[in-house]
Amino acid sequence: MRICLTVNAAWNIWNFRRPLVQALVADGHDVTVLAPRDDTAGKLEGIGATFVDLAMDVRGLGLAQNLGLVGNFRRHFSALQPDVVLSYTIKNNIFGAMAARKLHIPFLPNVTGLGTIFLGSKPMFMAGKALYRHGMGKLPIIFVQNEDDRNFLIANGLLRDEQMRLLPGSGIDLTKFAASPLPDEGGNLSFLMISRLIRDKGTMEYLEAARAVRQTSPHCRFQLLGPLGAANRTVISEAELQPYLDDGSVEYLGSTDDVRPFVEAAHCVVLPSYREGAPRSLIEAAAMGRPVITTNVPGCRAVVDDGKSGLLCEVRSALDLAESFRRFAALSPSERQAMGEAGRVKMEAEYNVAIVIDRYRQAIAELVSHPHSA
Repeated sequence: MRICLTVNAAWNIWNFRRPLVQALVADGHDVTVLAPRDDTAGKLEGIGATFVDLAMDVRGLGLAQNLGLVGNFRRHFSALQPDVVLSYTIKNNIFGAMAARKLHIPFLPNVTGLGTIFLGSKPMFMAGKALYRHGMGKLPIIFVQNEDDRNFLIANGLLRDEQMRLLPGSGIDLTKFAASPLPDEGGNLSFLMISRLIRDKGTMEYLEAARAVRQTSPHCRFQLLGPLGAANRTVISEAELQPYLDDGSVEYLGSTDDVRPFVEAAHCVVLPSYREGAPRSLIEAAAMGRPVITTNVPGCRAVVDDGKSGLLCEVRSALDLAESFRRFAALSPSERQAMGEAGRVKMEAEYNVAIVIDRYRQAIAELVSHPHSA
């Protein structure tokens, strides 16, 4: 079959969907990635996919430009003639679905998180609701990544229960992200946040909590790993980050293509996000045997058993996050190691990437064998 994957950034496919692409290529399918070009495009071609550049404004919310995006998708889909389209991220899901419907192409979106559009103002929420219903309301299969998002979408009349199927995020390669013992403490305890530097990930709360804890517990080190200047309306500027670097509250590690050495060097991985689909950084950390601290919100709470494989804290509260840091620091090394081991067991049981690949194969077979006109 000809299978097209579309997303708002090529690195998303490379970082999170690579095992799926490799599995589809190994199955003998002709796989095309349709996304804005970045430096991972060549890497995707290196594993057997064809790459097609997609012109789109990731941030813009203007009606005219987004209707233009529908036309852009239609032109690409007409040229590629895919048997099925797999989609990720909100604009690709909504406007790609509109284009695929016009061309009678089976379309399978993955709601990887509800994002800023449902965390903002009521007018933005209502606009998002209308777009969801118009774009995806009649699709036969839609993947979601946690039960909270599924219940939210049903309760608010965005999508129907019978449309949605649950996925454990993008899954995790348990061999690549192998478990390892926690590092020797050597008098220090290392906390690591892995994320784009945007407000919706709880970055400001992390910075404030780190500053508060460092004042009384200088042996606690707080590190931040992830790109500055993300294409997101809640992005944190370098100038906003700088005071926390200057006073030693946090260390900024830059960005990387391989988080594993940084996770191995940490005692705990942190993500104080406002809402997630299935938080990749926490799944990777738990697979590697690292305890996690995260917020008690949809997506985040699904990947941690509070008090067993990590700790949950209040969302948007630097004060409660700081208290969670102190609680973790008060644990014995053996208690922290047990937390990490419990996280690994959970990932093995619930988040193996093989589960994701099998569910995609099944859904693709259904859509192609029994195509629906949405």
